[in-house]
Amino acid sequence: MKIIPIPCLEDNYAYLIVDEATKEAAAVDPVEPEKIIQAATEIGASVNAILTTHHHWDHAGGNEKMSLLIPGIKVYGGSVDNVKGCTDKVENGDKLSIGNEINILCLHTPCHTKGHISYYVTGKDGEDPAVFTGDTLFVAGCGKFFEGTAEQMHQSLCVTLGSLPKPTRVYCGHEYTVKNLQFALTVEPENEKTKQKLSWAQEQRHKGEPTIPSTIEDEFETNPFMRVDLPELQAKVGATSPVQAIGEVRKRKDTWRGPAAVRESML
Repeated sequence: MKIIPIPCLEDNYAYLIVDEATKEAAAVDPVEPEKIIQAATEIGASVNAILTTHHHWDHAGGNEKMSLLIPGIKVYGGSVDNVKGCTDKVENGDKLSIGNEINILCLHTPCHTKGHISYYVTGKDGEDPAVFTGDTLFVAGCGKFFEGTAEQMHQSLCVTLGSLPKPTRVYCGHEYTVKNLQFALTVEPENEKTKQKLSWAQEQRHKGEPTIPSTIEDEFETNPFMRVDLPELQAKVGATSPVQAIGEVRKRKDTWRGPAAVRESML
């Protein structure tokens, strides 16, 4: 199983998932179709499926053009998410495959949108699995609660995605990592793993390199939205339950304007 991140638009990521034995591939959120097709051509892969995480234009906006460029391509999307160009609606628990060795489990992870799907992907024995989380789970963050509730986001992050094997690689929809980690330190200023990951992420971006993938284990250590089951984090935000805590952390993130140094530089 080969995974190729493809930066799109300003800060989006599309992905190619390639079965190396057959060179069959699926594209995740191919908002800029030409980039995805070029990346596939460079490695001799053929794209025969699109995995759409949710209906927002910067994720689903390339589906119809991909369908024109690759006639007959299957376009998967959440059954209640009204995904543009969708040919095959999927629900929680549905299973798909790529080539001979890649299996995909569709996970309903609502809140950012009501029909958001994350795709859990496994390859050959010995390969760490991967999950494509769109705008539900970011590195050290989560998507805004546009179409759902704190209860849903807690279920999506801490239960559905949180139950995946800890080494599972997390491939999200945007490069938001540095700002997310800076915010995380406003919630848990003493979290050493968050400090270390922020230093690493800043260096990666300085070099023009991506900060994905993360892992489920990393997220439980550094992502405040996935740490809300911890009583000590609940206490920091004045909450008495995980759901109340995730709502409070989201409220703070929605009004956060970045580190003081960044704000001052904009004056």
